[in-house]
Amino acid sequence: MNAIKLPRMDCETVSKEIGDFVIESVQAVGATGCVVGLSGGVDSSTTAALINKAFAGYNAKNDKHLELVGYILPSNINKQADIRDAETLVKALAIRYEIHSIEKLVDAFKLTNPEAFDANYHRGNLISRVRANVLSTKAATENKILAGTGNRDEDFGIGYYTLFGDGAVHLSPIAGLSKRLVREMALFLGVDKTIVHRVPTAGLEPGQSDFKDLGYDYDVVELVTEGLDQGFTSRQLAAHPQVAPLVEKQIAHHRSLYGEPQLDSVEKVIADIQRRHQTAVGKVKIVHPPTPLISLTYD
Repeated sequence: MNAIKLPRMDCETVSKEIGDFVIESVQAVGATGCVVGLSGGVDSSTTAALINKAFAGYNAKNDKHLELVGYILPSNINKQADIRDAETLVKALAIRYEIHSIEKLVDAFKLTNPEAFDANYHRGNLISRVRANVLSTKAATENKILAGTGNRDEDFGIGYYTLFGDGAVHLSPIAGLSKRLVREMALFLGVDKTIVHRVPTAGLEPGQSDFKDLGYDYDVVELVTEGLDQGFTSRQLAAHPQVAPLVEKQIAHHRSLYGEPQLDSVEKVIADIQRRHQTAVGKVKIVHPPTPLISLTYD
């Protein structure tokens, strides 16, 4: 059986391509820079580091400087470690930043949307939309554009984001990078390794992690979506030596942490990714921020 090819990149080349895209997007609307929401995770940290690198190069050659501003917007669900990691990043980048709790803003919706507080799922999406409103308003009042922080696997692979929440942005700089490549870029840019290797979480529900929700990680998402794009059938993927052992290992790990998983076979995991991918395609038809063209190779 043929191997599933995964993309490779030259970090210097791709970081410049993303940086140039961001600068061109800012200049096209006469903005003064970018706003980015920082969670302490690898995606938002890498996005900020990429933009900061691009702006530093631009500012060294131009009198009119571009500015990146980071906003850390925790709710009561977020852990102190999340805030700490986000602060570690902004201090390392030496950018202006602010921290604002959004808990009172979220609670205000009990007046109009009390039903959203009956389930963690709906409250979590509400938190994401409140956060997006704060960020987009900050961008508007500072004449900046809001940079999204979604990667290829989450946003375009399985649509694991809130449509009018973290998906409501002016541009999506790392949309072409899988989670694997985001981590690679983060290490290249010198992002703290604690952040690089953090367990992915949306931070919208108590005790939530992406692995707990999904039953598999983003390496599986990348393998399956790339395999489908390269012409493999779901049946072939279920028996593929790159896919089957990895998924079986993750099913066993999920079982050891959380009990009997809903997705208890390789076939079910692949079907779930395919189902979620159709959701992702539907979301993109509604909101599709501009994304950069980047140089990836499949040798």
